[in-house]
Order: sequence, then structure tokens, then C-alpha cells
Amino acid sequence: MPLEAVDLRIDAGWVIPIEPAGALPAHSVIVHGGRIVAVMPTNEVDLRYRAQDHVTLPRHAVLPGLVNAHVHAAMSLFRGIADDVPLRTWLEAHIWPREGRFAAPDFVYDGARLAAAEMLRGGITCCNDMYFFPQATAKAVLELGMRAMLGLPVLDFPTTYAADADAYLRNGLEARDALKGESRLSFCLAPHAPYTVGNATWERVVTYARQLDLPIQTHLAETVAEVEESRERFRASPLFRLHELGATGPGFIAIHAVHLTPEDIELLAVHGGHVVHCPASNMKLASGIAPVAQFVARGINVALGTDGAASNNRLDIFGEMRLAALLAKVATGDPAALPAQTVLAAATLGAARALGLERDIGSLAAGKKADVIAVDLGCIEAEPCYDPVSDLVHAAGREAVTDVWIDGERIVRERELTTADTAGIVARARSWQERMQ
Repeated sequence: MPLEAVDLRIDAGWVIPIEPAGALPAHSVIVHGGRIVAVMPTNEVDLRYRAQDHVTLPRHAVLPGLVNAHVHAAMSLFRGIADDVPLRTWLEAHIWPREGRFAAPDFVYDGARLAAAEMLRGGITCCNDMYFFPQATAKAVLELGMRAMLGLPVLDFPTTYAADADAYLRNGLEARDALKGESRLSFCLAPHAPYTVGNATWERVVTYARQLDLPIQTHLAETVAEVEESRERFRASPLFRLHELGATGPGFIAIHAVHLTPEDIELLAVHGGHVVHCPASNMKLASGIAPVAQFVARGINVALGTDGAASNNRLDIFGEMRLAALLAKVATGDPAALPAQTVLAAATLGAARALGLERDIGSLAAGKKADVIAVDLGCIEAEPCYDPVSDLVHAAGREAVTDVWIDGERIVRERELTTADTAGIVARARSWQERMQ
């Protein structure tokens, strides 16, 4: 029988498909036409396939690309500009004034290119962005070859992007219409938060979401002050208020969800919403520790996100995985809370599920898109390797990512981007620094 011709064969020390759980030693991923054809033992590949490109990585774990389920990509240009202050001060005294001066398509494009380069080098193949001028972000991520969900921002106060809620919605939907043919892009509505968007605008967001079958993402219950303010003003928690306005359901993405009550958690569980856990940002802004172990126990889908580099300083999902695992153990007093496999699933398939992309990405399975990363577990920081999944969460960092494929296209080769001039990206970032100092 003649061998089947395919585009790519990746032989690895371990393949970690996510589903099923665990690591498959001495396995290969076979790719053709941008999709995975098979995941199989390496010693059987020669009997079935002939690959145009054959990559051999005996020290590596190969796994699905990581998904950053919450980021403000352009805010990478604000990295480190306002450290060591609480959220409201951070926003009102530092971030919003600078956005008022500088937020424009060229700022967003340069910031998103910087963010995309950082994420790709760290094994993140898809992100869920929330920021102004989404077409500029789209241009940046597509140039670098990344996959992204674009959150179409909505606020009730004016910015350089839009004057009022009508303009936010109009601008966002026009961007979606212009870009919906791009296979690596998807879209959602992104009202900033319950405390920045009033009831009338939320009702319009819900109407558009249902008519256009778009998810809704929003910052939710990030701080104690936010929850207290909601109870005083609306006589309800932020989540219950949004539920009464019709926002919750399988397409609802709650970002942060630090201060949810047991009743809130039950509501999310019953109505099928998702939570994006951003441990580093929550720690840096002293917002608190989200009850992630309770979410998982109740069957709520959990994803991981970095938030923006302005409130985290790193777009590093490897770092978020380790923090999420350790915080859950400290918060519950249970060393078995949030084991490595659960955290790795949250960074891949759980995040893909939150974005509605689980049919295409998030695990290595035949028929899915070939978004694949290779992590060197033969480095001194990861040896000895008794359990590759544990190593990925607790030992190896983003610096161990050597290669990245998206749709079977090699975007990172031996730590170097193949799609962009990194020196040029850095130069543009430094020019913005000079303007903002």
C-alpha cells in the first residue's frame, strides 16, 4: 500500500493531547492542510505516512498551543508605567488619562504587535483581546500569524475610539463585518464592566449578542469595592444584575470573578457561563484570590488569562498556570486542589471552550487545526522529568518553548519568529516610551 503524503510530521519525546489526559511517550503529530491528521506512536508513522517536512524533537513535549483567554494587547506599551497602586487608582489616575492622549490606531497596532510577538514566543497561539480600535489589533495579529478573538469594546463614556454607547457598538460591528472572512479571527461583544456600562446599554449588548450569536465578555467582581457598590446601587451582586438583564448563559465570559458568592457560583454553574482566571493581575492589584477550586468542583469551565501587560507586566501563560495551581492550594488548604493536568487543560481546551473554539483548537486530535507548540523538557531547569505535565506547570517556563505552529505554519522556529522583524517591533515600542515619559 502506498504511503499517504502529508505536509508535516512532528516526532516528540512526549505528545500531550489534553484529551485524553496525560502524556504519550514517543509519539508523533501528523499534519496536512493545516489540520491534524493523526496522533500516533512514532514507530508506526513510517508504515502510513510520507511527510514533506519532518521535525524530530526527542527532548520535547508537544502540546496544543496555549490560549490567553483575556488580554489587552495594545496595553503592552504601558508595561510597568503604573506599578504598586490599587485598581481604581491605576485606571483613573494612570491608564485612562494616557489612553485619552495616546490611544489611536497606530498606538494599538504597535502595542498589539509587541504583545503578539511576546505571546507567540511564549507558546500562546490564540488570545482573547479587549481593546479599542480592534481593526488595528487584527492587522497586527494577522501579520504575525496569530489566532485571536477580538472583543468589541463598549463603554458608557467617551474615549478616542467612540463618543457614546451607540458609537462603540456601531464601530465594533463595522469592524466585525470588515474582518469576518479572516479564518484566524473570531469576535465577541466586550462591555468593559458592570460599573462602566449602564442597564440600557447592557440590554442593547444582550440583544445584539443574541441576534448575531456572539459571546459576551466582561470584567466581573474583580474587587470588593465593585461588589459593594453594585449591592448598594442595584441591590444585587454584579453577576445577578447582569443575569436579570439577560447577559448570562453559555456565551457569557466572566473575567476575574474574584469575589463571587456561593449564590453567584451556583448561577454560573446552572446557566453555563465561563470564568477567566487572571492570577498574576489579581495579585499585583491586590484584588484577591478567585475561588477557582469551587468553580471546578461545580463544573464551571475555567480558562486562564494574563490581563494586559500594564497590570501584570508579563503575557506569560506558563507563569499563570503555576500561580493558579499554587494559589488554589493556599486558598483551600488542600495540596490536591487544582492539579497540574487541570491547570494545563484550563490553559488550552478550557480556554478554547470559553471562546467557543473548542471544535478547532485546544487539544491535539484528528480533524482539529494544527496549533501546536514544542517545549524543551531536556533543559537543566526541567530535569529530571518524571511527569511531563507536572514539568510544564511547575518547572518549565515560556523560555523553554522552541517552536510554534499555527494551522501547520511554523510561526516560531528555534525561539525565533518567522513572521516578523523583532528588532523593528522593539524599536517602535521604545519610540512610544519616549513619547509617554
